Amino acid sequence: MTEAMIRKKPGMASVKDMPVLQDGPPPGGFAPVRYARRIPTKGPSAMAIFLATFGAFSWGMYQVGQGNKVRRALKEEKYAARRAILPMLQAEEDERFVKEWKKYLEYEAEVMKDVPGWKVGENVYNSGRWMPPATGELRPEVW
Repeated sequence: MTEAMIRKKPGMASVKDMPVLQDGPPPGGFAPVRYARRIPTKGPSAMAIFLATFGAFSWGMYQVGQGNKVRRALKEEKYAARRAILPMLQAEEDERFVKEWKKYLEYEAEVMKDVPGWKVGENVYNSGRWMPPATGELRPEVW
């Protein structure tokens, strides 16, 4: 295509003879160009996350405290039961000890009958206080 056909004018001798045709903005101007970085706010805010975390932690600590109360009550109940039965267990052990002590004294008298000056049941230690025998000393199966 020639210039004459495009501009509907007869051919020109120079470019300078051409009418000025320049693009310009539309009436009212162009829409503003958004060049700033605007990140949309999605999700909860930092304060909301902090409060939710604090609430969850507080609730958890409350539950731990309630569990501690229950555990403490069960432990106290167990110790109360042990304290209640302790006198009976001690009486049974004292009865068993006296019976075994008598057997032990009879055995000691039989073994030491030929030793002059031996007193049956006398403490060989001169501490002046009575000490219960060590565990297993009065057990017949150990002799």
